[in-house]
Amino acid sequence: MNTTSSCHIQILPETVSSQIAAGEIIERPSAVVKELVDNSLDAGSSMISIHIEQGGRQLIRVTDNGTGMSARDAQLACHRFATSKLRHESDLLNIHTLGFRGEALPSIASVSRFRILTQSAESNVGTEIQSDGALAWTTQEKPAPQGTQVEVKDLFFNTPGRLKFLKSVGTEFSRISLVVHQAAMVHHTVHFRLMHNAHTVVDFPATRTRLDRLTQIYGTRFIDHMLSLDYEDAGIRVTGLTVSPYHTRSSRTPQEIFVNRRAIKNTTITHAAYEAYGSFLPKGRHPVFCLFLDISHAAVDVNVHPAKREVRFSQGDVVHAVMKAAIRQPLTTQTNVHIGFEPADPSQTPASPASHAMAPPSYRKPEKTSSTESTASLFMPDMTQPIGTSRDVLQSPTSQETSHGYASDPDALHVISLGQIHHTFLIAQVNGELQIIDQHTAHERVLFERLWEAWHHRQIDTQPLLIPEPIDLPPHQSELLAEHLPELAKLGLDIEQFGSRSFVIRAVPTLFTTTSYSAFIHDVLDDLAEWKSHDSMDTKVRAVLASMACQSAVQAGRPMNEPEIQTLIVDWAREGYPMTCPHGRRIALRFSPHELDKIFGRA
Repeated sequence: MNTTSSCHIQILPETVSSQIAAGEIIERPSAVVKELVDNSLDAGSSMISIHIEQGGRQLIRVTDNGTGMSARDAQLACHRFATSKLRHESDLLNIHTLGFRGEALPSIASVSRFRILTQSAESNVGTEIQSDGALAWTTQEKPAPQGTQVEVKDLFFNTPGRLKFLKSVGTEFSRISLVVHQAAMVHHTVHFRLMHNAHTVVDFPATRTRLDRLTQIYGTRFIDHMLSLDYEDAGIRVTGLTVSPYHTRSSRTPQEIFVNRRAIKNTTITHAAYEAYGSFLPKGRHPVFCLFLDISHAAVDVNVHPAKREVRFSQGDVVHAVMKAAIRQPLTTQTNVHIGFEPADPSQTPASPASHAMAPPSYRKPEKTSSTESTASLFMPDMTQPIGTSRDVLQSPTSQETSHGYASDPDALHVISLGQIHHTFLIAQVNGELQIIDQHTAHERVLFERLWEAWHHRQIDTQPLLIPEPIDLPPHQSELLAEHLPELAKLGLDIEQFGSRSFVIRAVPTLFTTTSYSAFIHDVLDDLAEWKSHDSMDTKVRAVLASMACQSAVQAGRPMNEPEIQTLIVDWAREGYPMTCPHGRRIALRFSPHELDKIFGRA
């Protein structure tokens, strides 16, 4: 009997296991910055400087004036599971610091050319430690000021598979900016400075109050639309800002949540915020907020996500109730009504559009609507004429789902309008069939098709604004917008940058009829954040054109007269009866005479 057997299980080499750990923690350059800034804050720093080159691919250097480390501590800090934050198993249930895992430095070192220079107040000389991919470490004494400087060069140089998944330089740097401004929001007594390619992007001196820091980041126009929070119950204190119900947005940016000074995402808190607004949140609108929760460390588990982006509460229902009450309080005071009921004077609150039909499963993005109706005419004068003559040659990426059974010749179209339902759905007889049409999605698709064709012919007409509209953005969004200004100019958006974070919108496409151009730019930035560096230009443009069409289309809840209904249905027919909007929502339901006979038992 053969008793020998091959061994299939083996212990991974230290370098491989470190790179696996890095994959969980270090996803992109912004993750490196977050880990290093967290360490600097835990070290009691009052000044943190971050120098970035090429979106973090070439260089990330974080310098602080914190307590620093001795030579022995610096060497231990470069080993896995070495930490000054934990001593016993019970400490995991009572985390007070931002960093505690003891994997950040060795994980970063395993995928970069790594250098750390540090000196503590008790040391007479500093310590410098270097490595390339954590394969070999060199240590030497070197003069240094008190504090720590960590330098990360050529990130992912030894893991090219991970390098190729990074997005563009501008996108990666915008994520780094977001990390820095989230840290600055919580630690307003710390001076933060962020530089990119030797250019100062962020310089936030220490402030006396958190409100001053939020004004530094978002600007006074944003703060003027916010309501202050300060509420305490059940051992939970909630402070921060939430938007006035009259200034909700069509995008979800920003929705910042901090628990015990840690930036996190949490569905319990987000859901409570939406419930708190009740009927004061029109369909398609979203609240923006900066919420700071102080709760017992024992009541929250911060060890449920490798990158510490999520937390879990021991009493989630209590947190939900407290958050809801905290946000309701200033809303009730401002509107002078009980949240959950319509206000006594509806003219003082944005109207809530009628509900849309349930979206089909392919729907992947919420509809973005505007609470302010344009006073301009719904349709442009040439709306009944096709933009180009090459409809049969050039098709949009979603214009191929023409329904079977429709007349292919729009000139033979016979439309009998039967009116509106809830000022949202159009009822009409189209060539003998009963049609129920969503006015918003139908108009959105018409505008999108024409913008798309105009884009391919480079014929998007623009109109200058009588009064240019200013817009202030936080650093991570301003960098992203500045990077894509040339592409947006090709789409008919003339946007000029003033300073590092201020822009002026000077011209927009002619078909663009929305009155809130700054809100549209926030929607565009949400789309830009999802663009991948290797995407084709058409893919990038499609998202922006879809946002343009959505913002400009007639909204649900808007009454339409007979000529407008006729024009819209004819325009939709000329585009080939597409059955979904650019975001994937259904446009129409159709019932043939035979189907109606079956429904009423005549077949």
